[in-house]
Amino acid sequence: MINKSERHKKTKANALKTKKVLVILGSMVERSIKTQYRRSVLGVFWTVLNPLLTMLVIAFVFSAIFKRNIAMDYPVYVLSGNIVFNLMRMATSESLTSIVDNYDLLTKTRVPQAAFPISKNLSAAVNFGFSLIALIIVMLFRIPYGVRFHWTMFMIVPFLPSIMLFSIGLSLILCSIYVRFRDIKHIYSVFLTLWMYLTPLFYSVDLLPPDVVKFINFNPMYHYVTYFRDIITGTVPSALTHLIIYGIGIFCFGVGWLVFSLSKKKFILYI
Repeated sequence: MINKSERHKKTKANALKTKKVLVILGSMVERSIKTQYRRSVLGVFWTVLNPLLTMLVIAFVFSAIFKRNIAMDYPVYVLSGNIVFNLMRMATSESLTSIVDNYDLLTKTRVPQAAFPISKNLSAAVNFGFSLIALIIVMLFRIPYGVRFHWTMFMIVPFLPSIMLFSIGLSLILCSIYVRFRDIKHIYSVFLTLWMYLTPLFYSVDLLPPDVVKFINFNPMYHYVTYFRDIITGTVPSALTHLIIYGIGIFCFGVGWLVFSLSKKKFILYI
């Protein structure tokens, strides 16, 4: 009876702790979104306008060069690739400084340290949701040009957890490194630019030499972008594709969690 009572108390304590962490994460995400658009006239509507404006610029500049080599409607092609890449870019860039930026909370509260980079990833996921509105608007305008809505778009449900695992894992690694090595912020900014051009966001891989295509296959974002474009155009991704995106996500998350767990005890020493 004593053991059963103790187990019940322990379970209840764990449930309360989990609830507390979820509440903290929720408030962090809300604060992050409010801070991002504070003193902005349009506020959160920029999450819809930004991808639309970016798509218009890229489509205007590159459509004459790359449009003929892409079967998918070009504005939809550009926007769908950009919102997926921006999800990862925003999640990891914001997470990179999250531990250092929240030094006061780390020392004065018992908030789990991983909550800070994870909350940034959840904020990026919320922004991704608003970006989907922009994509739907563009698709509606492009219906006269052959764009159609397909049931496969609902496959965003299995897609989103896979890229979130990848982004969170990468975020945990980056914020752990940044605590000791602040130059990583500038290095990663340059790397993101290179990564963007190595991901077929506004061009088709069919334009590239076979050797380069083999190299791009090692780019995780190529697989996430391709998966998302497939479900937009009505193609059901294969079982192998699901295995690839979840394999990448789980592996990156595992490595990130390991690096973060080994580093977090010494964060205070370097901050």
